[in-house]
Amino acid sequence: MIGTREQLEERLGYLFSKPELLQRALTHSSAIPELRAAHAAERPQGSLPADGNLPQDKHLPQDNEQFEFLGDAVLDMLASEYLISLFPDWSEGQLSKSRARLVNARALELAARRLRLGEHFRLGRGEEKTGGRDKPALLADAFEAVIAAVYLDGGLSAAREVLRHSLFEKALEERGERIADSDRKSALQEYLQGRGQTPAEYRVAGETGPDHQKKFQIEVWVGGECLASAEGSTKKEAEQRAAHTGLERLERAAAAAANE
Repeated sequence: MIGTREQLEERLGYLFSKPELLQRALTHSSAIPELRAAHAAERPQGSLPADGNLPQDKHLPQDNEQFEFLGDAVLDMLASEYLISLFPDWSEGQLSKSRARLVNARALELAARRLRLGEHFRLGRGEEKTGGRDKPALLADAFEAVIAAVYLDGGLSAAREVLRHSLFEKALEERGERIADSDRKSALQEYLQGRGQTPAEYRVAGETGPDHQKKFQIEVWVGGECLASAEGSTKKEAEQRAAHTGLERLERAAAAAANE
């Protein structure tokens, strides 16, 4: 380890009552043979069984793979809770796709880098030599394991708070409304398919401004008619906005027809 546990706890905003949980969360499987060999060397002479093998007891060093498994489940549940609290009128499809974006491997890796988890890894010599402290997959896995350690030490409320400031809010800050926008085209498509209508078509209606400040005007067409239009700094942004406006119009029209 390069950093201290106290430094990491400060960045996490959480103080462990059982520091061994955090230590296990940061222990990669490559470190286990060396750690267990050191553990054996520290045992009093004559304490080994006749075959020379260490008994499989809870005092042996363990890697973080089980913690990764648990952390993944905790992440999914608390990410779902977080999105529902922010977007209470979203459909199951919108929530599911946005959760996948919120807790994907890249998002977890970035959260691990912000916490500087790599400084605290326990790695085997081979993994250390090949740059294990900076490997994206190891960082993402360690973040899941650390969340599991927080959960086991302090419960859901502690894990919820750590995730809120270390992952969820950061993801929304970095991507702005893109998490909220990301499924509006999909939502419109699902709405149309559910009613047997043709898929939406997006057309560029115009472009304005210099190259470095260009604005795009996008129209969304359904069944040969322009349903809605919107402007954005990118085509994708304008399409999302047009889809959102179009879906709102369709839903209002359907509600009005139902009330007649």
